[in-house]
Amino acid sequence: MSTPNINTDSTILAVGAAGPFAGLVVPELAKRGAKVRGLIRDRKQTDKVRNNGAAEVAIGDLTDRASIDAALKGVDSVFYIAPAFIPNEAEIGKSMVEAAKQAGVRRFVFSSVIEPVISVLKNHIAKSPVEEAIIESDMEYVILQPTLFFQNLAQSWSEVLKTGTYGEPWSEETRFSRVDYRDVAEVAAIALTEDRLLYGTYQLCAEGNLNRKEIVALMSEVLGRKIESVRPSPPASPAQNVEQQPSPMQIMFDWYDHHALVGNALTLRAILDREPRTLRDYFKELAAQPQAAE
Repeated sequence: MSTPNINTDSTILAVGAAGPFAGLVVPELAKRGAKVRGLIRDRKQTDKVRNNGAAEVAIGDLTDRASIDAALKGVDSVFYIAPAFIPNEAEIGKSMVEAAKQAGVRRFVFSSVIEPVISVLKNHIAKSPVEEAIIESDMEYVILQPTLFFQNLAQSWSEVLKTGTYGEPWSEETRFSRVDYRDVAEVAAIALTEDRLLYGTYQLCAEGNLNRKEIVALMSEVLGRKIESVRPSPPASPAQNVEQQPSPMQIMFDWYDHHALVGNALTLRAILDREPRTLRDYFKELAAQPQAAE
């Protein structure tokens, strides 16, 4: 493994440091000796972020340029991930890139998404202009394109245990690549503290392109009982809203019903110099939590 080449006097701004994903990047940076400034919206999250390894905390909002400019003062590098389905995501992301460049930031690491060129998926295509802005910024950059996160499956785990079912509002035949965001966080820390990933765009996936039938088989194996695959019915639209445009989330569900979203684990394996975390082991972690014994 390469030795980090960071200047311990320099500061890395982690945007969304109290969140479930940037919050995983902060400790990875801290254990490498990096000085991290966590950007958060709620002052009440200060202790949480400091306990996670941030040396400093900045309070700000991505839609408030003045607060972003203040957070960027004295910052050498930025880790940026946008909140899921945030309105005006592309414009907010481009503004963040512009603010970083004007602040004299040297390096910008962006957690984007696998296949940001899929125009019908707003949470994908909104990241494409941000990637373009980063490339045109003349800052050092690394663009990460992770696929679906293992951590999103944890949101359904209590329901799996309670009902013995796992459901998604699309075909059980649709295949997806997935990734543990802890592995993505490790790659982000490498990108921020070493030079070997500079000017690269990296698709990050764990091994396996599984459909829902295969996922519930894994759940069944780990839990030692049968878990069934189900497809919840979408909520009916009220009669007065029949002409209302479908939400970005519903558009995503419809797309998933007909198309796979898959990638290759080679890149993540090569960067980490080890096998990526597996979904089976992630389910074992969830099963070991106290709620699994209730």
